Parts: sequence; C-alpha cells; structure tokens
Amino acid sequence: MSDAIFRRIRPEQFREVILLIVTLGVLFFFWTQIPDYFNARSMNRLTTGLAIPLIVAVGQVLVVLTRNIDLSVSSIVGMSAYVVGTLLTDHNDMPRLVAVALAMTLGLVLGSVNGLIVAYGQVPAIITTLGTLALYRVVLVEYSGAKTVTTAGLPDWLNDIPGQNIIAVASYDLRLTVGIALLVAILGQLVLRYLSFGRRLYAIGSNPDAARIAGLPAKRDVLVAYSLCGALSGLAGFLFLVRFGNITVTAAQGLELQVVAAVVVGGVNIFGGSGSMIGAFMGVMLIEILQTSLLRWAGISEFVKDAILGLLILIAVTTDSIILNRLRVMWVRVRRKDQERARAARLQRLSGDGEGVAHGT
Repeated sequence: MSDAIFRRIRPEQFREVILLIVTLGVLFFFWTQIPDYFNARSMNRLTTGLAIPLIVAVGQVLVVLTRNIDLSVSSIVGMSAYVVGTLLTDHNDMPRLVAVALAMTLGLVLGSVNGLIVAYGQVPAIITTLGTLALYRVVLVEYSGAKTVTTAGLPDWLNDIPGQNIIAVASYDLRLTVGIALLVAILGQLVLRYLSFGRRLYAIGSNPDAARIAGLPAKRDVLVAYSLCGALSGLAGFLFLVRFGNITVTAAQGLELQVVAAVVVGGVNIFGGSGSMIGAFMGVMLIEILQTSLLRWAGISEFVKDAILGLLILIAVTTDSIILNRLRVMWVRVRRKDQERARAARLQRLSGDGEGVAHGT
C-alpha cells in the first residue's frame, strides 16, 4: 500500500496534503470556539487579508527556490505604498495603470539591487537583505519628512477599489484585490511548471555548483528572481495603499516574517530546490486564518503573533529536515524497485524473443 502511494505522490506533495488537513482542522477548532465563526463579514475580512502577503509570497518563492531569501520585502512594500501614495496625493489625475507601473518599477529597482549584490557580489542573501531591509526603511523615513499619506488626499478611484467585487454570493464577496493576488499566484505556478526559467530555479537551488558546471545562467537567474520578487512587492505596496489608505513610514513592518513563515510552512524548502506556489498559497491561508481567528478568540498581541510565526517556521524547517528527508529516501527506494522490475521485464522479453528466433531457425 505504501509503495502504491509513493508511485502517485511525490514527497513534497505530502506536505501540501498535511497542510490542507491541518488548515481544515484549525477551521473546525475555531468554529467550535467562536460563535458565528463563518459569518460573511469575517470571511470577507479573512480573504481580503490574503491578497498582500500572497503576492509577496509568490516573489519570495522564486528567491527561496534558488537557495536564497529576501528579508527586505516589507521595506519595499512600505516604500512603494508611501511613494506612490505621495505622488497620487500631489497628482490626483494620474492614470491607474501608471500608478501601478510606478509601484512595480520602484520595487523592481530595489529588488534588482538585492539581486546584484547576492548574485554578482557573492554576499550571503540573509546579510544582504537584512541590510537593505534597514536601509530602505531609513531612506523612506528621510523621504517622508515625518508626513503621513491620508485617504483624504488620494483620488476617488483609489478609495473605491477596496469595495469592488469580482463575484458576490449572498453576503460573501470575492474582492478585486484578492482576484489580482490569485491571478499572480496562478501565473507564478505556470512559470515554475512550464517555463525553462522555472525549471532552472529548481536546478540552481538543488545543486548550485552542478547548475553552474552544466552551463546554466545561475547568476542571471538569481538576479531575475530577486527583480521579480521586488516588482511583486511593489505591486503589493500598491494594494497596501489601496487597502489602508493612511500610510506612515512603518507601513508593512514585520510583513517579511509573515511571508517567510507562509513560504516555509507551505512546503518550499528553505535550502532551495523544491516547493510550489500552491503550497505557498496554503501557507498564507493557514497563517491568515490563525492570525484573524486568534484575534477574535483571545485578542492576542502583536508579540504573540510574531511568536506563533516563529514557532511555525521552526516546526516547518524541522519537518523538512527530518520527516521529508525520510520520505524522500522511501520514494527513491520505491522508484529504484520499479526501475529494476522494468529492467528485468525488458530483459525477459528480449530473451523470449531471442528464443523464438532460435526455434524458428
């Protein structure tokens, strides 16, 4: 029975199955603890909260697959939200697509700085992005001049976006911002599955030295991964501006921990080479469910939320290093058995054909 399971499911997919079971279990638990848990208002708030971390998580997956990490995403989100918010306040007639393009371009530039330092400067990713996390935030503080972007100064079309729906069933809504995030996640999964760039990210993360010897453009791909992560963080910054309106220099602070936790909990190996956008989406969903539900159930503080995220990261990394490694060994064993059986069957078939020819002569 176990061999049959391993023929159908790869070890990494076990994490996604387990994560789905855990998520359903968490939902059931809070349903028993919180009255009217699945009411429309709470569910709409929950789904809306997925949009920003999910978009940033998609970019983070691209980076983590290469055996790197980007801790500066929260500062990029905050800077994009503040800069575009300031420009829109001064220029209310700015076209919508121009505002989105500005946010993504700013994020692209900041992400490219990270990629150049990591890929071509050979500085460890955690040191690089920890430094730019602080540097970008300081630049934002200096740029802001202690001023706050407010909804009163933003154009009407921007303030109307949070209420726009794609689908509405009874009182349950699928907001436009959530639809954008889901589209980004789907496109990210398609890139990983069908484009050579996505396959190269897996190869680079699995064995960087082998990828380099094989002639893969490892440095260029790492730079592109960081640039895309920055651009998506810029898009998330625009959605942050849309959702909250009032933006200060502390905007999105701490988001990096939530995103890294979601990616790792979602089954993306922190040491690179394995993972999917589907797993990252499930990780974002689980963390968002925990955060919103715990606020309703126990009214936890931000410190407890951060502690929970840290605990989830530790559990996920431990699971990867112990349980999933054993599952991978079992999966390889089953695959080798199947290959040996196929080889034996082929030899038997060839020997049978040889005997038939001999008898015929």
